[in-house]
Amino acid sequence: MRVEVYRSSEEASLRALEIFSSSLQEGADVFGMATGSTPERLYELLSQSDIDFSKAVSINLDEYVGLDESNSQSYAYYMKKHLFKDKPFKATYIPNGHTQSIEEELNRYDQIIEENPIDLQLLGLGSNGHIGFNEPGTDLDAPTSLVQLTQSTIQDNQRFFDSKEEIPTQAITMGIGSILKAKKIIVMAFGSQKAQAVKGMIEGPVTSDLPASVLQNHPNVYVLLDKAAASLLKR
Repeated sequence: MRVEVYRSSEEASLRALEIFSSSLQEGADVFGMATGSTPERLYELLSQSDIDFSKAVSINLDEYVGLDESNSQSYAYYMKKHLFKDKPFKATYIPNGHTQSIEEELNRYDQIIEENPIDLQLLGLGSNGHIGFNEPGTDLDAPTSLVQLTQSTIQDNQRFFDSKEEIPTQAITMGIGSILKAKKIIVMAFGSQKAQAVKGMIEGPVTSDLPASVLQNHPNVYVLLDKAAASLLKR
């Protein structure tokens, strides 16, 4: 892991922009995308840049079950709003959370990942150490999966919904086994609420109790932090 600590999330987001740009220049054409509040500034910077994704493919990490792309809280809607409307890709793939057959959708998504090896994977970090929606206890070799969201993740998501009843409790997520196949990975984490998860990811043992810790086994990971997120690190 290459751990980089910045004075602010803005500086860390600018660094992520640099990595995206250099990866494209080096020939990367398949990008794994994340959602949530952490990458929003990066997507704004990408949208404002002269970077051209028109010959590239994007593959998103996850999607809520039960929300279609017209729902403003779906990740399909999020990606259109924050990136795709300004930076079109040759092809974009997001799990279909409104599918009539979860099993068929899991198989379909695994096939997409197999046919489009990811050059650069962007990740956020959950306060409980999840990456994608791979919650604590997840099989570290798992393919694309249907997951039950933990109570802490549901609480983290509560601010995005008008009522508790609207918050999805399941999601389709790219598995940890698939994430680890990416050639290069960026993890971004900001704020003191992520500090404990950051510490476990970098300095703790590799364990399914903190799924992000498995990134210690990947040969090419950039961890981009602000000072608050890095506050518990010993080195």
